[in-house]
Amino acid sequence: MSAALDGVRVLDFTQMMMGPWATQFLGDLGADVIKVERPRVGEWERGLRAMGKLLDGQSPFFLAMNRNKKSLTLNLKDPRAQEAAKRLAAGADLVVENFRPGVMDRLGLGYDDLRAVNPSIVYVTGSGFGPDGPYVDRPGQDLLIQSMSGLAAYGGRRGDPPTPSGSSIVDASTALMLAFSAMVGLFHR
Repeated sequence: MSAALDGVRVLDFTQMMMGPWATQFLGDLGADVIKVERPRVGEWERGLRAMGKLLDGQSPFFLAMNRNKKSLTLNLKDPRAQEAAKRLAAGADLVVENFRPGVMDRLGLGYDDLRAVNPSIVYVTGSGFGPDGPYVDRPGQDLLIQSMSGLAAYGGRRGDPPTPSGSSIVDASTALMLAFSAMVGLFHR
């Protein structure tokens, strides 16, 4: 039996939690996911210890979020690596990234740049505060968004200070929306 996304190639420029979770879902549905990481250090989650433990030098958290993926390293600030990324994009169906708005454009790897090498590319992006607005240039992460949105006010006991959820509920829900958006883009194409 084939999976829903068999034959779909995803170029994954994600980091932290929300983005890797989104591409993990796509991989779980059969997509061929190629994760691009920084040389030498990779993604920061590689060293994240779950209750102080690593498995064979790798974070269990990283391994779980990046299952069903291939990976390679590229220094995206190097013009040769940018050209390599464009060659990868030429053979991809989908690009997923979650840098702050404008980062991929500055690297020459934004939607217009990749569409020039692959007119049918689907390009989805997720960021802490969206593509415009007063906080567009700020980094975002789960606890910050829980606090700013008021979600943290629903945790804890009455009269206690706001208490964020013990899980990464914002990252998990936005990862689902990012993966859903990617699939809608593929369907529309």
